[in-house]
Amino acid sequence: MTQPANRWRALCLLAMAASWPAFGQSVDSGPRNGNGLKVGEGRLHFTFEFETRYDSAVGYFPPPGTTDPTLVSDQLSGEALMHIRPGLKLELPGSTLSLDLKGHADYVHYTGLITPGSTATSHLEGMADLNVAFNKQAPIGAELADHFQRSDQTRSAAIGAGVLSLFNEVRLSVPLRPGGGAFEVTPQFAWAVEHFKASGALPPVGCGGPECDPSLVDRFDYGNVRAGLQARWRFLPKTAVVADAQFDWRSYAHGDTPDALLLHGKAGLAGLVTPKIALTATVGWGQDFGAASAGAILAQLEASYLVSATATLKLGYARSLEPVAAFGLFRDDRGYLEAQALLGGRLTLRGATSFDLLSFQGVRHDTLYKLDVGPQYQFQRWMVLGAGYLLGVRSSSEPGTGINYSRHEGYVRVTVTY
Repeated sequence: MTQPANRWRALCLLAMAASWPAFGQSVDSGPRNGNGLKVGEGRLHFTFEFETRYDSAVGYFPPPGTTDPTLVSDQLSGEALMHIRPGLKLELPGSTLSLDLKGHADYVHYTGLITPGSTATSHLEGMADLNVAFNKQAPIGAELADHFQRSDQTRSAAIGAGVLSLFNEVRLSVPLRPGGGAFEVTPQFAWAVEHFKASGALPPVGCGGPECDPSLVDRFDYGNVRAGLQARWRFLPKTAVVADAQFDWRSYAHGDTPDALLLHGKAGLAGLVTPKIALTATVGWGQDFGAASAGAILAQLEASYLVSATATLKLGYARSLEPVAAFGLFRDDRGYLEAQALLGGRLTLRGATSFDLLSFQGVRHDTLYKLDVGPQYQFQRWMVLGAGYLLGVRSSSEPGTGINYSRHEGYVRVTVTY
């Protein structure tokens, strides 16, 4: 596809997006009883999001002059993208039965303005969340939830950039609240699957392992069955003892990675230290009873500070132990800082940063730094304009561009909700 054709397509999509605020204004001119369509006691909302984004390391594309879309460069390249996200949100509140459904389709268009030939990798992503709750205030309740997502943000810590993930998890929880709710215990059961697909056909320079070879990325496909138990006892009005234990059986559809049988549990305190400071402190242990046969201390320490009625600050550290293909297990030591403020009832300023030290079973060690900052302004209750900058820096003891990179992203997004 030629450069003029790409520019013409970009202008057409921009014009289409520009027409949506006018549509939102016309449908909002009716009675002031809230937007959306009334469904029983709830409402059905239609949403549309248009986003322009620059990503400096978005994927692997055909080299200049190549007509074969299966032949791609082995270096990460930058590109200007457009995300077109039509969606919906359904809210049906109720004390006996409540339902929340939200989701969107996301067409990711690679414009070819920076890297010619990238348009062939344009693709469809999406997300859907369903939550059905029964008897939310009763001594015995039930919650059924499902989360579906197709994205280039995978859940596998071992895989780098240039990979698409298809993930789905269904979860059943049964909250038990004897004695008025001061004590609550929740058995849980979940089943998840994730499949991976590489966006390129060549492995990155200097890396031939399964974590960056497109022909081997399906070795990370997995199914995960989780059984867990969460408990909370409020021994003070705003302070509780918390405990969480869960067992994961992780199996892999391809390759020779043995199944993981991982048991981990934590316990500690959560609540208000002062009217403005909330603290969570838990500690525990994780142990694999499979072939990896390794264990580690688990912990979380998090403090939240209410700077004002509209501004919050959160600081924390967490250590986790998780299964992963090709390596067996990895430990994640993560520090994070988040801040958010609402100014004038319309302008939201937010910022988040984190640093992860990933220690894989064996000799591989990765570091991952993330920064996410940006404003968001609500012009009308049906239209929000947001912008942001994201920085991701990853380095590994193993070679390869897919797991050693600096990624800069900037975006502008308009969201319309009816």
